[in-house]
Amino acid sequence: MSLAAFTAVATVTLLLCVMTGPDRDDLDEFYTGYRSLSPLRNGLAIAGDYISAATVLGTGGVIALCGYDGVVLALSTALSLMLLMFLLAEPLRNAGRFTMGDALARRMPGRAVRITACAVTLAALLPMMLVQLAGTGQLLAFILGFSGDSVKTGCVVVMGALMISYAAIGGMKGTALIQILKIVTLLGSGAAVALVVLARFDWNPGTLFDAAAKGSGVGDAFLRSGLEFAGSPYPRIDMITAQLSVVLGGACLPHITMRMYTASSARQVRRSLSWAVSGVAVFVLVMTVVGFGATALIGRAAIAAADPQGNTAYLLGSRAAFGTDVSTAETLLFTAVTTAIFLTVLASVAGMILACANSLAHDVFAARARTATPQREMLIARLSALAVGVPTILLATQVQHRSLQPLVTLSFCLGASALAPALVYSLFWRRYTRTGLLCTLIGGTLAVLLLMPGTNLVSGSPAAAFPEADFNWFPFTTTGIVTVPLGFAFGWLGTLASGRQGAEEQRRRYEAVEGWILAGAAGRKGD
Repeated sequence: MSLAAFTAVATVTLLLCVMTGPDRDDLDEFYTGYRSLSPLRNGLAIAGDYISAATVLGTGGVIALCGYDGVVLALSTALSLMLLMFLLAEPLRNAGRFTMGDALARRMPGRAVRITACAVTLAALLPMMLVQLAGTGQLLAFILGFSGDSVKTGCVVVMGALMISYAAIGGMKGTALIQILKIVTLLGSGAAVALVVLARFDWNPGTLFDAAAKGSGVGDAFLRSGLEFAGSPYPRIDMITAQLSVVLGGACLPHITMRMYTASSARQVRRSLSWAVSGVAVFVLVMTVVGFGATALIGRAAIAAADPQGNTAYLLGSRAAFGTDVSTAETLLFTAVTTAIFLTVLASVAGMILACANSLAHDVFAARARTATPQREMLIARLSALAVGVPTILLATQVQHRSLQPLVTLSFCLGASALAPALVYSLFWRRYTRTGLLCTLIGGTLAVLLLMPGTNLVSGSPAAAFPEADFNWFPFTTTGIVTVPLGFAFGWLGTLASGRQGAEEQRRRYEAVEGWILAGAAGRKGD
């Protein structure tokens, strides 16, 4: 394990040296990297942003513990990226410049829109950042073999400081660099481990699945739907709601959509997302093989004993694949796996901090001070990274010993219930008004925040964030089945409330920009 630690530290040092190079004081480079990334590199960066630590560890754990349901959840992540590719990517690239606020304010300018977009960006990404950071201590404890709480907290603080540095110093190019390194390492090491797992079962996936079902302790139920939400009063509805939240929410989270603005043309967006979808699809296959391999080789009970949420299943499966007689090559491969996980945590939060900092600097402070110079906005963006990162670190140290699943669900539900309706309406509905947009963002966000505390993810079950309490009153595990329709309904009702005159005015405004939003026909101001 010392070799893994040394490799990780060396990687971090190297990346910091690269990112502190010259030419880091240009605003357009900080926000978009001059839109100079090739489709392959941009696609890898998108895939890296999309495959977060919550995906690798959390979804990998669901696959190992729940079998079929976990595979469906993993496939939903790939489907979400395809939704972004075919429906939203090109209009987003054409409408936006740097942030989510830019895209929404293209046809409905105003400080209220930008400030609300920034607030929803922070609300959607802060829970996800907490999940990544809070899990850092547990993850490094597993990799390096220590158990002290103070050391775990120290790891959270150190990792958080590194993530702030990446976002504040490197900007878009710096975070893209670490995302590319992360996804290449993750895919390469994961594919190698998956091949080793298949070799243990004579290259027969059917044999692997049968062994996993046997090792799960629940037999054929492991290979059928229903295991993940078996304790819920409405398991099938919970399953559908979870997939809906992942598909809609994952595609619209701001740290994913900001990558659309780095492409120099609509054609490059399509090519970039083709690479991203391919990378995510390959990793879904890798997670499936490694997750089933973990259950087959060490058993579902052992995985749950190591972590009730299964967050260590990916590492346990990688270690178990090599057996007891481990060669030097296998040791190096496992080192690559642990380094990839380390980079995954580091890169995920860096990208989210950058998205939040960009929104604060560009949508709130720079929009208010219309005469702000690019240098001043750059300084504000870097200070915003610090302002977002420090409270996140402090909060992560407080929640690291609780179940983090409610925070993951909260982020996806906010993306699906507030951001997805706002983007779909803004990009495609001609009569959509500013009032409708604000109702969508505010109403969708408040609906999720009000309903989430009533789910059994927060209380009322042994795996909840507060297992000792019971204020569970909402009958579903996630809020999406109620809040996603509400998000769209709020936008529709807000537009109706604007009156016919307001709707007609917005229709005329939309027609004036429709050409470049949908096809980039007139170009974009600032490109």
